[in-house]
Amino acid sequence: MALNFGIRLAEAVKKVGVPLALGLDPHLDRLPLVLKQRFETLAGPEKFQAAAKCILEFNAAAIQAAKGQVAAVKPQFAFYEQLGAPGMRALEETCTLAKTAGLLIIGDAKRGDISSTAAAYARAIIDPDGPLGCDSITVNPWMGVDTLLPYLPYCEKAGRGLFVLLRTTNPGAALLQLHGQPTASNKLADQINEMAQIQDGWSSIGAVVGAMTPEDAIQLRAQLPHSWFLVPGVGAQGGSLRAALAGTRDDGLGSLVVCSRALLYPQGHNELYETNWGGYIAQQIATMRGRFADL
Repeated sequence: MALNFGIRLAEAVKKVGVPLALGLDPHLDRLPLVLKQRFETLAGPEKFQAAAKCILEFNAAAIQAAKGQVAAVKPQFAFYEQLGAPGMRALEETCTLAKTAGLLIIGDAKRGDISSTAAAYARAIIDPDGPLGCDSITVNPWMGVDTLLPYLPYCEKAGRGLFVLLRTTNPGAALLQLHGQPTASNKLADQINEMAQIQDGWSSIGAVVGAMTPEDAIQLRAQLPHSWFLVPGVGAQGGSLRAALAGTRDDGLGSLVVCSRALLYPQGHNELYETNWGGYIAQQIATMRGRFADL
């Protein structure tokens, strides 16, 4: 049996000293001008190829800036898929760079299907011998918990992990997630806890819990004492760091805060970003690490 993903993530967080992950969400319109100029006037496959190369160049500098400073990176698949095959090659190469840098990879794919389809997603994204070889994946369980089952053998045998969309903070989430009493999210949390593969106090199945629901995070922590929470929403989406850490365990672990736009892109023109985006990202990561220290 491989080392449990929850343990691997705990060790990574302890090593860098803060529960921080960097989202690799390459917004084409926010890349440095020197990169955008290489593809903005192009169209079709030619544009896709040029843009994908720029994404990889951008990500390489971001990963170098993140090395030893964050526990994980989280590429959002849609930003790569929009460029077709060149974008997927950029995603594969980004994952290779992250592995070389010693960073855990959270494949933010938000897949949600059952049976052989979900098994194919698992082979593509978290199988160590697959094309991406991510350490974990985000999954959408709202078709039912059978959407999770095909991933579990990879958690048990290969040390892979899941982050289940449990309590998100988008405006429409309440329709499903807060339905009933107890809520659907509370019922799902109980199911996740029953499926947990626990080693040394950690489950391989985590949950996505948005930064703007601290009261829910506290309640869900009581239901999921062994799970990591992946917490988006700090920075550009308006969530506070203190609220994002509301679901942290008594040992100071259990909440992994993921920041993307707040670390990758400036508000308005920034000379450092335009000439040395890796240096700018390193600066932003250092600032965010300081915010953890100030709490």
